Amino acid sequence: MKQTRPARRTAASVIGSAALSLALAGGLLVPAAQPASAAPTLRVQRVVGGLTIPWDVTWIGQTLLYNERPGRVWTKRPGAAPQRVNLALPRIWARSEGGLLGLVADPGAASNGYFYSCMSVAASATRPKDVEVWKWKLTSPTTATRVRTMVSGLPIGSGRHNGCRMVIRGNDLFIGTGDAAQGANPQSPGSLGGKILRVRLDGSIPTDNPFYRRGGNARYVWTYGHRNVQGLALRPYWGSLYSVEHGPDRDDEINRVAPGANYGWSPTPGYNESRPMTDLTRFPRAKRAAWRSGAPTLATSGATFLSGSAWGSWNGRLAVALLKGQGVQLFTVSTTADVATKREKVLTSYGRIRSVHQGPDGALYLTTSNGSNDGIYRVAAG
Repeated sequence: MKQTRPARRTAASVIGSAALSLALAGGLLVPAAQPASAAPTLRVQRVVGGLTIPWDVTWIGQTLLYNERPGRVWTKRPGAAPQRVNLALPRIWARSEGGLLGLVADPGAASNGYFYSCMSVAASATRPKDVEVWKWKLTSPTTATRVRTMVSGLPIGSGRHNGCRMVIRGNDLFIGTGDAAQGANPQSPGSLGGKILRVRLDGSIPTDNPFYRRGGNARYVWTYGHRNVQGLALRPYWGSLYSVEHGPDRDDEINRVAPGANYGWSPTPGYNESRPMTDLTRFPRAKRAAWRSGAPTLATSGATFLSGSAWGSWNGRLAVALLKGQGVQLFTVSTTADVATKREKVLTSYGRIRSVHQGPDGALYLTTSNGSNDGIYRVAAG
């Protein structure tokens, strides 16, 4: 077979070749930088307004389910007005940081209607009881029935540091809890405060939880030594779990969650908030934070990983809601080390942000926490 002789290439054609990506610099040919993905153009739309601290959102099929901290739950179907959900909530302790807090839908919610709520419960109008997680079934856009209590007896204190963020991985429900501003809770295996808990979606306790054999409350514990877990996020594809935590006057943290790990918060004796968030002197084997804010804190809250090519250079970033810092902070999270690096701060014109979630439509949804005329916003990339 006769072979075709390759065309002669000039120096100019070599320099211009996209395949070789070469550039002339100082008389030398060096590889040219490949074009980087650009940051996305954002389109922001208010989905619902006039709310009082909408703490969390989730989806049952295409129906948006959301709550307000004083103790109200709503649904909103695409193109329809919000509808108040009638459900037999316990008396809600809506004081300090307490109230109706985390929501998360069951993976099969589109067909089974199940969702989970985490809430501060009152014993009376003047006395708190505990923090509890309940399972519900949405039977219509305006009605939900209680299925079971998943976990109760989480410490509540006066309502400070109630945690209450939840996320589901497979058949497991993870629950981030606060220390209830009680110094002994984070390191005590007998307390559910200052922990990340793991329970099956049917309410059973996994026998492979790290401290299951100790019995009692320790059976629920996945990790310990936390101050106030406000965010839990699953990394797409890897499935690794990250927590976002409030520090005192310094060192908000992002942590990669490892079963059985101690994250080093122990403000004893008393409730001494000058103690380090990760106290390596008292707990040399405590797990170091992937990121810490230093001083001042940003009051980091909910978190979600952005996923999809529409997000451009933000694809794969961890988006973290900021309360005191206001807006959404983006982080690059290493795939080879427990390191998160702070990047862009965006969406700063909406005040205090409580929760961020990527919805089933690929958009980012955020809830504001300004105390009056709060809203839920949809942020689309393109």
